[in-house]
This record gives sequence, structure tokens and C-alpha cells, in this order.
Amino acid sequence: MKQIKIIILGMLFFGIVSFQKAQEEITIFLVGDSTMADKPYAGSNPEKGWGQVFPLYFKEGIRFENHAKNGRSTKSFRAEGRWKTVMKRIKPGDYVIIEFGHNDQKINAKDRYAFADSTYRDNLKRFVAEVREKKGKPVLATPISRRSFDEDGKLLDTHGRYSEVVREVAEELNVPLFDLHAKTVEVIEQFGVEKSKELFLHYRPGDYSQFPEGKEDDTHLSPTGAFKVSDLAVEELKRELPELKKYLKD
Repeated sequence: MKQIKIIILGMLFFGIVSFQKAQEEITIFLVGDSTMADKPYAGSNPEKGWGQVFPLYFKEGIRFENHAKNGRSTKSFRAEGRWKTVMKRIKPGDYVIIEFGHNDQKINAKDRYAFADSTYRDNLKRFVAEVREKKGKPVLATPISRRSFDEDGKLLDTHGRYSEVVREVAEELNVPLFDLHAKTVEVIEQFGVEKSKELFLHYRPGDYSQFPEGKEDDTHLSPTGAFKVSDLAVEELKRELPELKKYLKD
């Protein structure tokens, strides 16, 4: 009986210590769409979100919660209660990185569409205000660029005002900005028309059982693309959130 009591007390002690450690650790919440979201590892699935890879760059002392989901916009993420979940979990000193735009611009999707200069802008402002009400630290990120070359090999900007609005809101509200759109444009252009396919889901039939007929997807990221965008996010973090540099792995 005495031995059982010792075991129980030990379990309680380590449970309390673990809880206190979790409370002391900074949490970075990731909020966004499929380009950021966690993707399954099983089933021969090569697709990865950059938010799935980003935590690998950090050492102990900081933790991540990736709440990004496929197909979500600033509108649907809130409507589905996903934002409410983040707000319940955030504590003072935590960070929330917010990246939307791909689905906000889908004008035929009533549950997701948010006009750039009104609803989208207002949603971003509301996200920022509510994080600050919780004494958290909001970070805005422009949506990553699609691989959208025209017939002349020129990369087209498919996000238009959506990226610009993020920049404008960040400046207006003095919010740290990860300009992933500008950064990914530079990388895609540097890679060029053919090599940039490596960053996205371009596979032949039989390469992956997930895509038996092959795949040509210029929006979603391959493992290579997810790591490359995470590289860019780290660059932005070093500039915009220098207080977190100490948590980066050597």
C-alpha cells in the first residue's frame, strides 16, 4: 500500500510539473488554410503545409499548435468556431500567426468569400484586436504565391488586393508582418518555370499511390516547398520577432 501511495504521489508531482512547464512555455498558434495546415503522413501523401514543418526549426521552450485547415478563409474559420477554440487556449505572451487569402477570394463560395477591401480587411482587424484583448501577440502573414506562369514565363499575381490588404492592416495596426507572398514570388521566379514544380505537387502517374493518375497542383506544397516556405518564415521571424531568435535551432 505504501509503495502504491508513493507511485501515485510521484505521478501527481510529475503531472503538476508538466502542467506548470506548459503554462510557462510560449505557444505559437498557427491559423490559416491548406498551405499552412498539417497533412497526413500515411497513405503515400507527399502534400505538406509549411506550418507542419515550421516547428522543426525550434528547440525546447516554445511550442506550437497548428489550427490551420484546408479550404478555410477568414470568414469560414470563424463561422465554424475554429477561431473561438484558439481564443480559449491562448494565454498572455502567446503568438498567433494568421495567414489567409487563397479561399477568401473564391467569389462563388458563399461560405468562404470575403471581399478584400471590406470583409477580408475587417476580419483581419478583428483577429488582431481579439488576440490583443487576450494579451497575445498577433502576426499577419500574406498568402504564399501560387505557381502561376503565363505563356511567356512571367509569374502572375493571383492574390491581387488580398496580399496588399494584409500589408496595409499590418502597417495601420502596427502588427508584425511575414510577407510570405513577396518572399515566395522571389523564390518561384528564381527557380523558374520548370524547377519551381518541385515546390508544389507535380507528379507523374505512379509516383505516389495518393495520386495514381498523377498530379499538377500549383497551389499546395510538396515537402520541398513546405521546407522552403518555412525557411522564408524563419527569415521573417528573425526580422519581425527578434525576441524569438533564441529559440531557433543552430
